[in-house]
Amino acid sequence: MDKTSVIGLVVGVIAIGVGMVLKGVSLIALFNPAALLIIFMGTAASVLIAFPASTIKKVPTLFKILFREEKGSDIPSIIDRFTEWAELTRKEGVLALEAKVDEIDDPFIRSGVQLVVDGQTPDFIRDVLDEKIDAMEQRHQKGAAVFTQAGTYAPTLGVLGAVVGLVAALGHMDDIDALGHAISAAFIATLFGIFTGYVLWHPFANKLKEKSKNEMQEKHIMIEGLLSIANGESPMVLKDKLSSYLSASELKKLRKDDGDNEPQKETA
Repeated sequence: MDKTSVIGLVVGVIAIGVGMVLKGVSLIALFNPAALLIIFMGTAASVLIAFPASTIKKVPTLFKILFREEKGSDIPSIIDRFTEWAELTRKEGVLALEAKVDEIDDPFIRSGVQLVVDGQTPDFIRDVLDEKIDAMEQRHQKGAAVFTQAGTYAPTLGVLGAVVGLVAALGHMDDIDALGHAISAAFIATLFGIFTGYVLWHPFANKLKEKSKNEMQEKHIMIEGLLSIANGESPMVLKDKLSSYLSASELKKLRKDDGDNEPQKETA
């Protein structure tokens, strides 16, 4: 489970709840069926109108992605894999990779390796794989757009809920106590609208975009590795090229691992 998503959600709820108590507002005021209906059902209705069914069907999967822990950066292991393949092709030729194709789990790498084995030109390989990345990015953008739009609709629906509440409040002008209660309840919809819009939906959209960027970065590294192999570059050149994508800490760890893997020299 993605801890940051869960922690952020819990902290957001606590911040609003404690803030209300400190301001002297009872938490019971949040249990307003009309406000909940206007904000949550209204937002859901707006999203359903805004997007086709093919996109809406992916929303449960998007929630899984939001709350599923990402695997740690796999870039160092990707570099090690491509370095190993570069050494293999330098010794036995590109066709030696054909035996590795069935062992590759990642469809993207498997497709790229197959193109290399088939003898396609580097330009053709880059074009094909870039198209795959572009298609993936478009799918990810559609998913993030659902939450972005929800974050846009919810605060506006909160204003709508407040207006509806104020209209109801005007019916109690002869009763000051009832009028005060009605006005207070009217703004609960605004509270829900702003909270869901700026603490849930917009942050969810941003997290999906960030996860998409991380995945795209890994794909671009894979492309560079495949092109280096297709061009017959040495394992050392390939490793230096791909290492440019690493952070300082990852690069330090990679160098340390390389040092650990080096054979120990015999001492007299």
